[in-house]
Amino acid sequence: QLQLVESGGGLVQPGGSLRLSCAASGFSLDYYTIGWFRQAPGKEREGVSCISRSGGGTNYRDSVKGRFTISRDNAKNTVYLQMNSLKPEDTAVYYCAAGIQPMCVLSEWYNYWGQGTQVTVSS
Repeated sequence: QLQLVESGGGLVQPGGSLRLSCAASGFSLDYYTIGWFRQAPGKEREGVSCISRSGGGTNYRDSVKGRFTISRDNAKNTVYLQMNSLKPEDTAVYYCAAGIQPMCVLSEWYNYWGQGTQVTVSS
């Protein structure tokens, strides 16, 4: 079974930080473009960030620029999303995805998806 498993979500106060992890099993992430997406209650899923297959290129949606950082550790077969200065509007289920396309895109052009991890930003 090929799967991605997200972890690191939870409840955090506004202004706090979380680091999400996405671990792959059954396949290697070395040659995949990785994206992070999120879906808030009643909203469509949206792209948050992505990192290219080589790790040399990243992309972020405007609302998280300067606050979120995506990275990958191929030796651990894991990608990360460091989220700082969290806001209530960041509350969502966060998903990681792996795509065979070489380009880093924030649309849903990905082949494998995790089940998501809940992030709640609230006082």
